[in-house]
Amino acid sequence: MLPRPGELLHFSEDPSIERFVPHVAATAQQPEAYVWAVDAVNSPCYWFPRQCPRVCSWDATDVDGTRVHAVEERWLSTIRATRLWAYRFAAAGFEPFGERPHAHVATRQVEPLGSPVEVGDLVSLHERHGVELRVLPELEPYFTQIRERGLEFSAIRMGNAGIGPDGPFATRR
Repeated sequence: MLPRPGELLHFSEDPSIERFVPHVAATAQQPEAYVWAVDAVNSPCYWFPRQCPRVCSWDATDVDGTRVHAVEERWLSTIRATRLWAYRFAAAGFEPFGERPHAHVATRQVEPLGSPVEVGDLVSLHERHGVELRVLPELEPYFTQIRERGLEFSAIRMGNAGIGPDGPFATRR
């Protein structure tokens, strides 16, 4: 599930969102309110349940763009059971976020281009797009290796690493 040219995506476990209103995310490191979306390079990092900790890495010098996504084995059954939806937006309403953009943001209310599309089996999605999905006992040692190797990476929801899907974040979506 990748965006078409000129589009960005937002992934959610909620298929009923009609409009996206800028807000300050609970995990935000900045005070501004945004609507968040991702491009084709960063979309694969969001093919997971929202609270699932993961380390997504790729070698920017690798011509074929080899990617590896790693998750903890305690999350695998939740990954398999999660129904995820993709919302499409016109990219024109968003700006790249950060020095090395990993996302795009809008500061105004945004409506999707249409109804959300169910993403389907998240493990199969990785396979179809040639993304290796590694299932590990824990993420921290692997994350250390990725940083030491100097690979491009995105580490998401690492505060949930070691906790599992039934931990304190289970009800927050």
